[in-house]
Amino acid sequence: MDPLERYIHAHTSPEEALLGELDRLTHQRTVAPRMLSGHLQGRLLEMLVRMQRPRRVLEIGTFTGYSALSMAAGLAEDAVLDTIEVDDELEETAQSFFDRSPHGCKIRLHIGSALAVAPTLGAVYDLVFIDGDKREYPAYYRMLMGDDGGKALVKNGSVLIADNVLWSGKVAEPVAHNDRHTQALVEFNRMVVEDERVVNVLVPLRDGLNLIYIK
Repeated sequence: MDPLERYIHAHTSPEEALLGELDRLTHQRTVAPRMLSGHLQGRLLEMLVRMQRPRRVLEIGTFTGYSALSMAAGLAEDAVLDTIEVDDELEETAQSFFDRSPHGCKIRLHIGSALAVAPTLGAVYDLVFIDGDKREYPAYYRMLMGDDGGKALVKNGSVLIADNVLWSGKVAEPVAHNDRHTQALVEFNRMVVEDERVVNVLVPLRDGLNLIYIK
């Protein structure tokens, strides 16, 4: 960690002990620990939740549960966060930390494809955090907005937050014909900026967050 990054961490509200434990365990036991949101992004997600005061939150891509716990910390006691993870091998880890957190009672963990599960939950969401399979980002957007023929899962005033939209800078470079992840993220970012129903800002925090407000 360079001096500026250390300064930023030191002058941000400290990481909760349980989240610090989850961070360490994720780095010890998973093959892609960089997928974890981490301290700064977790605090930002919590802050956005506190400011918007959503009643229903959807997360696409739970991983080990760090971002879900961060957002749940900012939720009112009677609010609900649905989080969907396709990898059933991560279920036990995530649920165990949810069970240990005072905010875990607000979280409902679902295992399966978000494209299949989310439309069955019967909710319209105030806030959605997209952090699933990058190749499916355009499909997630169409599903949420109701552009795939189904019922929209968001409404006017809802906020979408899409993670990893810079993809280590690859979205700004020539894209290889077989690089489906980058191709999908380029398409997603284009869909958003050309959609007159929304306003957005692409924030270069970590691997990029696309903050999208539905007008």
